[in-house]
Parts: sequence; structure tokens; C-alpha cells
Amino acid sequence: MKILSAKQIYKADQATIKNLPILSLDLMEHAAGVCTDWIVHYLNDFQNTIHIFCGVGNNGGDGLVIARKLLQLGYDVNTYIVNFSNNKSSDFITNYSRLTELGYKPIDLTDNNYTFKISNFDIIIDAIFGIGLTRSPQGFVKEIIQNINSTKARVIAIDFPSGLAAGSIGDSNIIPKFDKNAIIKASITLTFQNPKLAFLLQENEMFYGDWHLLNIGLDQNYIDGIDTNFHLITINKIKKIYKPRSKFSHKGTFGHSLLIGGSFGKIGAVVLASKAALKIGSGLVSAYVPKCGYQILQTSIPEVMTEVDDEKEIQFFNYKTNPNVIGIGMGLGTSSKTTDGFIKFLKNNSLPLVIDADALNILSNNKEQLEFLPKETILTPHPKEFERLVGKWKNDFEKLEKLLAFSNQYNCIVVLKGANTVIADQQKLYFNKTGNPALATGGSGDVLTGIITGLIAQGYKSLDAAIFAVYIHGRTADIALHNNYTMETFTASNIFDFFADVIKEI
Repeated sequence: MKILSAKQIYKADQATIKNLPILSLDLMEHAAGVCTDWIVHYLNDFQNTIHIFCGVGNNGGDGLVIARKLLQLGYDVNTYIVNFSNNKSSDFITNYSRLTELGYKPIDLTDNNYTFKISNFDIIIDAIFGIGLTRSPQGFVKEIIQNINSTKARVIAIDFPSGLAAGSIGDSNIIPKFDKNAIIKASITLTFQNPKLAFLLQENEMFYGDWHLLNIGLDQNYIDGIDTNFHLITINKIKKIYKPRSKFSHKGTFGHSLLIGGSFGKIGAVVLASKAALKIGSGLVSAYVPKCGYQILQTSIPEVMTEVDDEKEIQFFNYKTNPNVIGIGMGLGTSSKTTDGFIKFLKNNSLPLVIDADALNILSNNKEQLEFLPKETILTPHPKEFERLVGKWKNDFEKLEKLLAFSNQYNCIVVLKGANTVIADQQKLYFNKTGNPALATGGSGDVLTGIITGLIAQGYKSLDAAIFAVYIHGRTADIALHNNYTMETFTASNIFDFFADVIKEI
């Protein structure tokens, strides 16, 4: 699904008005109606007061429509007009009149009087500013936002939390100018039509809460024609990637994965990665480990073939098998012998690579070796490993800029792990929404490396394998929490228990 900028969303609005055709006032009525339906379902038998804060633009117009509809349904509603400008939108003015025609008078908030009282058990609806804000709220508007945030009432933001910067790539110098003390802290955000980039960034988590995507009927044909480099991974995308198996296929049809890694005390990392490649469907799987890991591999995963290197660490990288993809780095270590051997291996290798963990750390200390990465190599760093590769960043937008620049420079695919794992491929970013903190456990990343490797072995293109893998990886944890697991009790080995459930869903 496309992630659109504020300008693209505005153009989609205008295209909808022109192409359907529909009046902007009617589009606002429909959008606010969809929000109202969601809110009513959420509120259930709510008996306390709903406080709706409206700006004087079209976002405020949405709030006025919601207020009218909730009043007509019998809810106790207080509506506040945050008068930060005399320049009111025409749709705001019309909906203000429609509200007052019911005999209802909204409360004006101005720089001379902006007090209000809210119970901790009430609901607040934020419709002050929308996605097009270009600078932070100031003066009495900032104080209103701070007063809202000081309550314990649940806050529902309409389309976008007021005061938050929508932002985009290239805005990393603008974002710090937005005042974090002047942003609504929403419990829930009801956003329109397409995801917003700001909702996928860690530093904004406290502002948007749980966000829900509402289809408000914008011209889908127009949206389909918009060129964007940012995408949210959906089940529909995964269904298009997935390759069903033929009746006449055999183990040779599904490739041969080689997992290289492990050192004394860290053989478990290779066990997890090898098992993941096997369980995701690689026809053959081999592991290349130090001698100390031989018995562990042979005993724990009898289906995996095993080759060995030196006694306690890998230094020669002289495997004899004939794989079609290599996953490397899990538990590898970074000793001088291992480092020298890895660099030599990298210069002589032409097979597709999935690089993780200590192999990434070796590259961080030997950045000149990055030029030897085969085309479309997949790197799977967590944020600290990525920081070692590219240096520090001052905010999440700059992190994304560095991610795209690195992917473009080395013609590689980067899977930056974490909440909303993001995959960079040249100039494109793909964000994943599956998963939860249950995956924040040792070995989880090793499993992901094995999944990606196993998918490439089966013939999936590198980018498709990365997208498919992060979706599967995250979805297993989501399903686990619906099957009597908790975030605290979930381990990397539990991921395998839910592979079948994810594939069945697809």
C-alpha cells in the first residue's frame, strides 16, 4: 500500500472532487461520517462527555460534522472552536452553520479565553490541525494542546495528531524545528485512506497511539497512478509474492541454503538460522560451523548437513557443498582470523548473500570491503549495527535518508530491524507492520536471516524474499499472542511453531 505525502494526499482530494465528481463539502461529510461510525462503535455505551476541539480549516470542519452527528445520536458533546485565525475555510463555515442550526452553540477559544474542564473519564476528539501543518503551534494554541495532554482522558485524533510534522525524506533539518511540547498525544488516530510516514517512526510513537486506516472514498484510480517510493507491506502484497508448490516439484526444485556462522558458545545462532531455512521450505540446507558445533547441529537438526572449519571459530571458509545462496554472520565472532577469512571469502564469492550479525560488524570495521558485495546482497542490521555502518543520525528522517543512501551506494537491500522493520531497495522503502515486542528476544534475528536465505534458495527474488520474510517473522509473534503466549514468555524457537499458521493465512 502506498504511503503518501501531504502534497500527494491534497492532490488526491482535488482529483476525487473533480473526477467523481463530488463537492468538497460532501466529501467532508462522508469522511467525517466514516469517523463517526468508527467512534460510535468504539464508544459502545459511553455515558460521559465527548469534547471535540476544532481548528478553523478543513480538519476543523471534519470535527464539526462529527460533533453534529454525535449530537444527533444523543451523545453529550462539548465542541470548542480554536480560533487561531480569521481565515476560516468555506467548508468549515458551512458546517459551523449546520451545527448552530440545531440550536447548539460551540464554545469559542481565543487568546483571551481558552479555559475548559475535562474529566479523566471523558473522551477528547482532536480536529485542530491536519497533515498540512508547516510549523509548530504557538501561543494559546500550544497551551490548549498542553492542557489536553495534561488530562488522562483518551484522545482520538482525526486524520493526524495536531502539531505533528508529517515530514518526508529530505526534511531531516526541518523536523527538529517542530516543538514536541506542542503536539497532541493521541491514544488513537483515525487516518484517512493511506498510511502516513510519520506513523511508522519510533520517535513519533507517543503522539499517534494506535492508528487505524479509514477508507473515505478518494479516487482509487488516481491514487494507483501516483508515483511514490514509500510502501506499507500488506497481506495483498504478500499473496502476490507467494509461490504455491507444483505437484511435480522435488527437493532439488527448492534450492540449497548454506548457513555460515557460529563460534564456541554461540552455535545456537546457526542452529536457529539453519532450522528457519529448513522450515520455510529450502529443499536442502547445509551449515558450515567450527568443529565444536558439529555434534550440536547433527543432533539438534538431523535434516541439516554439516561441514566444519577450525576447532572453536571459523577462519578458512572452505565449504565443499554447492549452495545457491549463503546466509552468513550469526554467532560468527570477529577475531582477527575470522575477520581475515571473511574478507577473503567476500572477495571470492559470487553467490547471493544474506549478511547478519558479526559479518556486519566485520564490515563496519572494514568498510572498504563493502564494494565486494554481490548485487542485491541483503544486509539485516538492527539499529546499532546499522549505526556502526553509517554513523549516527539526529532523527528518524535522517536515519531513513542514510538507509536509502547506503542501499543506493552499494546496490544492496537493507532490512533495518525493529518495530515497523523497514526494507530499503535503492530509492524505495517498504515498511512492515506485523510483529510485536515478543520478538525482542535473543535469536529472533538469526531466525529472520534463515527465513530470508531459505526463500532465496527457493527462487524468490531478493527483494521479495526480504519483504515476505519480515512479514512471516512478525506475523508469527502476532498469532502467538492469540494462542496463550505472552510477550515475556515467547522465545526465538517459538517462531517456528507458527510458520504453518502464517502460510495458511496467505
